[in-house]
Amino acid sequence: MWDFEVSPRQSIGGSVLAELQAKADADAVALRIGVVLENNGAVLLLERVEYVAGRRPFNLPGTTVRPGEALAAAVARAVLEETGLTVVDIRAHLGSFDYLSNAGKPVRREHFAVEVAGVGPIRLTNYGGYQWIPLDGELPVTPSIRQILTTYREMR
Repeated sequence: MWDFEVSPRQSIGGSVLAELQAKADADAVALRIGVVLENNGAVLLLERVEYVAGRRPFNLPGTTVRPGEALAAAVARAVLEETGLTVVDIRAHLGSFDYLSNAGKPVRREHFAVEVAGVGPIRLTNYGGYQWIPLDGELPVTPSIRQILTTYREMR
């Protein structure tokens, strides 16, 4: 467990987060989260070390929700751990998709739009690179993430 309290504002509403958590528990799926960070019409996308140079799709910042961890805390932790940025508000739920992990276990990935205290400097930990990719351009992501970003574009 963390030795600090993570409590970003939740414009999304705490009840939405609680309902998503309860549904995942009822469906017996592990929860992962993905986070959309926008700056001047571009979204932050991360590139794994083994795929640097554009050979694979980019990822959104995200993490696995730990047992007993609140979704708001997981969102803030994911962004801080993977980018060094601080989430100040969880603005919206953008949707989810289910898949099987490499171990064959059911996983649900919930996605959120957030506001951060500032967009730099980016300090990567698990990734080899990052880019701010224009939302209205060609997004080098998987079809599932492309749908999440389409939803985000439509709600802005």
